[in-house]
Amino acid sequence: MTLPSFKEQFAALIAAPSVSCTQAQWDQSNRPVIELLSSWLGDLGFACEVQEIAPGKFNLLASYGSGPGGLVLAGHSDTVPFDTELWQSDPLKLTEVDGRWVGLGSCDMKSFFALVIEAVQPLLEQRFRQPLLILATCDEESSMSGARALAEAGRPLGRAAVIGEPTGLKPIRLHKGIMMERIDILGQSGHSSDPSLGHSALEAMQAVMGELLQLRQEWQRQYRNPQFSVPQPTLNLGCIHGGDNPNRICGQCSLEFDLRPLPGMQPEALRAAIRQKLQPLAEQHQVKIDFAPLFPSVAPFEQDADAELVRLAERLTGHPATAVAFATEAPYLQQLGCQTLVLGPGDIDCAHQPNEYLEMSRIEPSVRLLRELIQHYCLNPAP
Repeated sequence: MTLPSFKEQFAALIAAPSVSCTQAQWDQSNRPVIELLSSWLGDLGFACEVQEIAPGKFNLLASYGSGPGGLVLAGHSDTVPFDTELWQSDPLKLTEVDGRWVGLGSCDMKSFFALVIEAVQPLLEQRFRQPLLILATCDEESSMSGARALAEAGRPLGRAAVIGEPTGLKPIRLHKGIMMERIDILGQSGHSSDPSLGHSALEAMQAVMGELLQLRQEWQRQYRNPQFSVPQPTLNLGCIHGGDNPNRICGQCSLEFDLRPLPGMQPEALRAAIRQKLQPLAEQHQVKIDFAPLFPSVAPFEQDADAELVRLAERLTGHPATAVAFATEAPYLQQLGCQTLVLGPGDIDCAHQPNEYLEMSRIEPSVRLLRELIQHYCLNPAP
């Protein structure tokens, strides 16, 4: 069977809806993307394993060749939600504009799979001495459940893994983690004319926010990594909801915040420090305080600067490996024993934006880079 052309594959992936969102009205299955990829890769001789992670949510692990070692080329099959009215073209249709291919997922990051297929096709008649694995995960844009399920299964994948997130074809060996947390305070409402009639959840939350900001100052004094453009960990008080009327003592208040730790900072240790601050405040204000993650945290990621994969990527791209503030699935692949790097053709500045695009000038260099990685790890692997 003749495979669709590279551009036809690119267009088909864009046209296959696969929004991942915490809001049920936006969330979609990624099955259409997984079916396209497994069909094309199966026709090329890959052994395709589709894993259902949750109802309507799937991972694909496609392998060519067998044995230990090898290379994993990984990406997520989902996209963020989109506002059609803000796009200048149909988000689900590949459109060429001023040397760019525009469409939802063109940058972040469905295009990576079409580039991988384009790169590997001329190599398939050669002997693969170590395997090539192509991994497509679900729900990276929300819960990262696909990558987490893979890590929890504990099945070794390959010697090296490259995640094709948008990095402008510059290798990334460090990124911050992300924790999204929620604090709920239950007080006692009452008539505001007599403060003794209640316990204000809003006043207790004010004290909680003060402690969080104090912890932020302590962590920013304690931790610093100049490789990041924002070298300290950050903590953002994102949204707050509480109370219902000026003349009632506030009986309930909720705060949601995010925390982005640097490599070397452990999420559970950070949560423990927060809990230690909350208990005295609950007693002082006579309220109940609940603290829990909104989602499982993504750990910070760091790959050693002298790792074989890092040195190889630096040589092939001509760029030193650096750091980014956004989080990826890299920590989960690293848990499975892979040297891991984030390296892809898109630009993060246009990801999650209307009129998302991939520069067409990046296509040929991306294909060449991917071929060189496959040759190094699969065709001519070092002992």
